Order: sequence, then C-alpha cells, then structure tokens
Amino acid sequence: MSEKNSSTNTSVRFVEIEEDFDGQRIDNFLRTELKGVPKSLIYRILRKGELRVNKKRVKPEYRLQGGDLVRIPPIRVAERDEAPKPSDNLQRILEDSVLYEDKDLIVVNKPSGLAVHGGSGVSLGLIEAFRQIRPECRFLELVHRLDRDTSGCIMIAKKRSALKFMHEALQKSRITKIYNALVDGSWSERKKRIDAPLRKNELKSGERVVRVQADGKASLTEYKVLRRIGRVATLVEARPITGRTHQIRVHCQFAGHAIIGDDKYGLDETNRHMKEVGIKRLFLHAAELRIPLPSGGRMVIKAPLDKQLLGAMDALDEKLKTIG
Repeated sequence: MSEKNSSTNTSVRFVEIEEDFDGQRIDNFLRTELKGVPKSLIYRILRKGELRVNKKRVKPEYRLQGGDLVRIPPIRVAERDEAPKPSDNLQRILEDSVLYEDKDLIVVNKPSGLAVHGGSGVSLGLIEAFRQIRPECRFLELVHRLDRDTSGCIMIAKKRSALKFMHEALQKSRITKIYNALVDGSWSERKKRIDAPLRKNELKSGERVVRVQADGKASLTEYKVLRRIGRVATLVEARPITGRTHQIRVHCQFAGHAIIGDDKYGLDETNRHMKEVGIKRLFLHAAELRIPLPSGGRMVIKAPLDKQLLGAMDALDEKLKTIG
C-alpha cells in the first residue's frame, strides 16, 4: 500500500481513561476514539494483543475503568474521503436552533428535511454536523431519533454518562415527549387514546413500512385537540407513551386522520390540496420535552412551530371562510 493511498499513525499513543468512560466496553471506546478505522482492524489489534490496557492484553468485552491507561499501537488504514462539512448557512441555522445547552446536553429544534445521522444516501446528518461545529466536544451522540421530515426537539449527549442517564430515563418513562400534528379531517374530542400494536413490515420493493397488526408490539399514543380548521383539518397534540418507529404517523392513519404532508402513510389527494396553502412537508413537530437533567432537577424545553406551518394553517382557515 503506497503512502499516497494510506494514512498512518506512526507512533504508539497512550490514552488515560476519564471517569466519564467508566464501564464502557473497550471495543466501543475504540470505535469512537479511532474514527474511520474499520471494525475488523479494531478487533484484529485486540485479538493480537497489540492494544494493551495497563500493560495487559484485554478482550473486546473488557469494561474500562477510570484511570486505565490504554496503549494504542500505530495504525495504518486506507484514506477515506474527508467528511463533508456543513455549509455556513447550515451551521448558522443549527446554532440558532439550539434551545438548551449545559455541560451534559444539547437540545436542538431540528429543521424538517435534515436527517439525524448520515447513511442510506445521506452524507451529512445532524449529529455529523454538530461534531464539526463543536470540535472541542470529544463525545457527541444522539439520545433518540426523529424522522427526517419531522421537526422539533431532539437531544444530543455531550458525555457518555449523560447518554446513559438519558437512556435510563427513557426506559423508565421519566421523559415526556409532546408532538403537534395537523391531521386530515375532524378529530373527535372523545378520541383521547390510540392503543394499537405496531409491526414493521418490508414490502417487495424493499421499502419498510409500519402497520397496525395483532402480533405487533404494544403501542399507545395519547391525543388532545388543539385547534380545528373547519372540518378539513385538526391540529392535535400527540404524546407517545411507547416509542415505536413511526408510531404517531401510523396511529393517526389507523384513527382515520392521516397526518397532512405524510407521503408514506397519508392521502395523496389531500396532500396535493394542502400544498396549495403552503404545507409542503410532513406536518409533525416535536414541540416539547419534559426531562430530568443529569446534573439534577427537571427541565421543560419547548420548540415553537415554524412560521411557515403557522402561516399555512391561517391561510387554510381563511380559504375555508371565503368558501363558506
């Protein structure tokens, strides 16, 4: 392998493990520490004993302890294309979208259309962009996810301990997520809960869809009407009690009120009409988070609906008044 087509770390490195990484598996630590290095190479240096912890060989499942001294050998890997950089405009948008930040967490009002992470044809997602915007942060990981077209509150952990804390809070239902969705038709005030099991399915085309099925996973969403626009559309608050893929979108479809702008579970004709008043995206927004903080206490974080969606609802209201 020529020098031109490879990059080489020619010297041994020693890394002292901080308390924050206490309990993390060595293989997972290396995958973060050695970004761009193939997993196969990481496991090879572990297997051959080229990597040492406190001068001893360790297995991939070894869990680090604060104060451990990790010896990382010289590593030679094929050069990868440089990671795409967020444009100046995207950097500005993301910095302006930070709703809350402390030493443990960043909460961002994610724009619609931005994937949370790269992959599947997406070269740059929210997390990759923040890693470049905040190079001083050695650890940045998504706490949870939002669909690409969903906007609103999303959490990024700045420490491994914070990530672990927030994941445990999610598992114990100590985090409340509140969404706003504009749905087709007139949602009944009596329809406060959709309790319907969901299952992921793969179509012949390879596309993955979620459907209500008796043998699916238990799924519960609570709803409340926020605003009516004639009998044409209803703005609802949705609180997912469980956290299944596409849960709110599929539960709305199951209730007979698909989310406007949903090109997977929505109604094509309705979506075409709604584009005329300016709703050109999935009208689903993560409006509020109620979370415990790793440092103590609780916080309520809100992300207002963007002006385009608010303006589109008003335009639809005016159009209906003119007709009626």
